Amino acid sequence: MPYYLMLTKLTERGRRTIREHPERIQEVNREVERMVDGVRVLSQWFLLGPYDFATVIQAPDNWNASFIAMEMGSRGTVETLTMPALRIEDFVGLM
Repeated sequence: MPYYLMLTKLTERGRRTIREHPERIQEVNREVERMVDGVRVLSQWFLLGPYDFATVIQAPDNWNASFIAMEMGSRGTVETLTMPALRIEDFVGLM
């Protein structure tokens, strides 16, 4: 199943929510996994810089990854940048 790197930037509303309810981060990850059959949140990091989180997910295809990004953005708590990602092992094998 394809991998995607989702970079997220919290909005003011999102920062307020996380400050008051930090457990919401893990709740959202579980919600993402329920949005589309087969989607998995594999790992997530908090970042310093222009983005607040980097999340690696698996989704069936680009359409489903786009759906997740649109759904997350429509909540008004984050802005996303989602990119397909290839494992290094697969890239090396391709080359």
